Amino acid sequence: MGVELAYTAEVAKATAPLYRKVAHVIPEIEWPVFAPVIAEINRLKKEKNAVILGHNYMTPEIFHCVSDFVGDSLALAREAARTDAKVIVQAGVHFMAETSKILSPDKTVLIPDMRAGCSLAASITGADVRLLKQKYPGLPVVTYVNTSADVKAESDVCCTSSNAVAVVEEIAREFGVDTVIMIPDKYLAQNVANLTGVKVITWEGACEVHERFTAAEIRDYRKAHPGIVVLAHPECPPEVVAEADFAGSTAALIDYVGKHRPHRVVMVTECSMSDNVAAEYPDLEFVRPCNLCPHMKRITLDNILHALQTMTTEVTVDPEISVRAKKAIDRMLAVKLPTVTKKAA
Repeated sequence: MGVELAYTAEVAKATAPLYRKVAHVIPEIEWPVFAPVIAEINRLKKEKNAVILGHNYMTPEIFHCVSDFVGDSLALAREAARTDAKVIVQAGVHFMAETSKILSPDKTVLIPDMRAGCSLAASITGADVRLLKQKYPGLPVVTYVNTSADVKAESDVCCTSSNAVAVVEEIAREFGVDTVIMIPDKYLAQNVANLTGVKVITWEGACEVHERFTAAEIRDYRKAHPGIVVLAHPECPPEVVAEADFAGSTAALIDYVGKHRPHRVVMVTECSMSDNVAAEYPDLEFVRPCNLCPHMKRITLDNILHALQTMTTEVTVDPEISVRAKKAIDRMLAVKLPTVTKKAA
């Protein structure tokens, strides 16, 4: 980090309020390592008129201490587009940065590590979607936001995990059909089909984090922790969702905890989210199923700092693809906006 990023008395004082937010989940002995980098990132944001978008799966020192907006990927991109900032740093994965660029074409969008990908986004291409449309002519294509820009460009509408049911029902009514093509997450599509009267044609894609959860694992949590409330993400297999007390997007899971305040809870999703929510509710007991997303974990404080120092790596989207992808995103946004939380200054 260099001498200029030493843990001085000045840095300690400046970051003390931030540490109080995460003291429940970050040991005090680790703070002197994080604090100088956090202080420098927050200084550079002001200098370069930048904002950081922190996805719910970021680690607490990123989520709570340097992010200007936190929440679901698409909602973050939309909020960033509304700000006066000239630079967006995506503390998330590559498809999120692409979406930010599509909605903020005049802003500079940076991702700290270009290797931060996604198993869902990697499972399908624009060419695959064109073949699906040839095979099933006349059926609308509903595409999860966890996809590349070229896939979105071939789609009729996008969806998030929080508004997938509403989007599928609306697009089916609009097209006058009882079946839609829903890509690429087969489990999200199956879970949506179970909640609607709409049939879905699926793609063999899955999130490498959520597909590892099993119904037996959920039953084991209940045996080991009597009275536990199980909250599951809809990217999990349907049999896992069936075992849960509640299923919803990351924003919906956080909202559930805030409203119901279960004494003991397990969030069946990427495990950093439990840390982030636990920091907000230190009086609740979180049982942590530690399935980490290796792609999200490529984003660190150090490479966020490097991105701001060097203005790398910039994410661009072909303008023609961007225009077409934005139509699918805008069509979705007309249905429902996912929850987003603005961080306090």
